[in-house]
Formats: sequence, structure tokens, C-alpha cells
Amino acid sequence: MKTLRNAFALLYRRYPMLAVVSLAHLLVGAVLLTLIPFDSRQVMGINPWIKPVKFYLSSAVYLGTLAVLLPYLNATHPKAVRFVGWTAAAMLMAENVGITLQAARGVGSHFNVGSAFDGRLFSAMGVFILINTLVVIYATWLFFRTSPAIPRPYLWGIRLGLVLFLVGSAVGGMMIRLTSHNVGVAMGGHGLPFTNWSTRGGDLRIAHFIGLHALQVVPLAGYLVARYVKPAGSFRPVAYTVGIAALYTALTGFLFWQAMNGVPLVAGR
Repeated sequence: MKTLRNAFALLYRRYPMLAVVSLAHLLVGAVLLTLIPFDSRQVMGINPWIKPVKFYLSSAVYLGTLAVLLPYLNATHPKAVRFVGWTAAAMLMAENVGITLQAARGVGSHFNVGSAFDGRLFSAMGVFILINTLVVIYATWLFFRTSPAIPRPYLWGIRLGLVLFLVGSAVGGMMIRLTSHNVGVAMGGHGLPFTNWSTRGGDLRIAHFIGLHALQVVPLAGYLVARYVKPAGSFRPVAYTVGIAALYTALTGFLFWQAMNGVPLVAGR
């Protein structure tokens, strides 16, 4: 609890609204987690509350990350920082409300066009995510256009982490195009515990997940390189950060290729 309080205090000092919304997502995810043992229903082969739990926890991490990164632009683009932060928070909250509603109804949220209501809700969630992606593109452009007063390896970690986040978002777009996150098998079959990533065929959610969370991994790598590889202002630490981002890109690309070829991450019966 002390670690959580310290993390929240740090986020609150940097971007109060995003800190509060991030914590709210974490708490809602924890509450929904307690519902799983008391609900015997299944949607696509898993408990209906698992999906909203995953989305709330992932959203908490995402919004918390924005609370750390966006304030670096405050000195030059304070209005843009407010716009990106408030828009991202609103879009994530709207999407997660839709996912929770569908879980409560015992039906799928994504790719569900079984009724007019389901189809409209799925389309609306697509719009929410599109808007969020557009504001991240805007934030990425701002980070490439400006040079905040932070070590260059860390700055390049942020820039490349944002780019890879957008790559992960593009994988999500591919899933929408295919109207499925599985390749070679129908959705809802055998999958890994909790994630439900397919063990029978390709699953684009894996590359999607890895790409999106580059927003945490690559900036953190850049921060650590800046801290431990001296001098931080020389070319070598920046090259290390770029190299780490390249390896992460290769991993994301391999997982995407694997999924598109119908190969599961972990094969099962």
C-alpha cells in the first residue's frame, strides 16, 4: 500500500487529473476482479468479467504513463498537454464503460454485431479508440518537434515508445479489418489462462498488447540508460536506447507475423 501511495503521490504532482482517473481505473478493475468467482457465465469461453478487468488495469497503466510523460511538454505546450490528457482520459473511460456494460449483459463487446445495439456500441468504442490514437499521434509529433530538458536517451525512449504504441494500435486496426483477433481459428476457443490468447491458432492480441506497452518499456529503458550509461549526452547512450527499441520492434513484428500465419504463442490441445 505504501508503494501505491507513493506512486499515486508522484503521478498527482505531475498531472492530478490523470493520476485520479488512473487510480479510479485501478480500483474499478480490482472491484470487478472480485466478481469473477461469483459469476458462472462465460463469454467466448471465459468469465465475462475477465475482459473488463484486463482493460481497466491496462488503462490505469496507460493513463498513469501519460501522467508521467505529458508534463515534459508543459513548458512549451501547456494547452496541448491538457487537451491530450483530458481527451485520452475521456475516451478510455467511455470505452471501458461500454465493455463493462456488455460484460454485465453477458455478451461480447468487441466484434459483437449480434443486435443493432451491440453493433452501435462496438462502432462507438471504435470511434473512442480512434480519437485516443489521434491525440497520441499529436503528442508524438510534439515530442519529436520539441526537446524537453531531459536526458537525450530518455527523450528518445519516449519518442520511440510512442511510435511503437502507435504500431500496436495499428495491429488493433488490423483486428477490426479482419473482424476477429484470431487467425485460422474461430474466436472463443481454447486459450491461455486470464489472457485467453489462443492456443489453437494465431492471435493478434499478443502483438497488440506488446506494441501498446512499448509506451512503458521503451521510455523506462531510455531512462535507465540515461541514468547508468555515462555520459548521458553522448551518442552511445542514445544508440543503446535506439537499439533496445529496435529489438522491441522486432519482437512485435515477429509476434504479428506469427499470428498472421495462424501460429499460436503457446500451442495446446
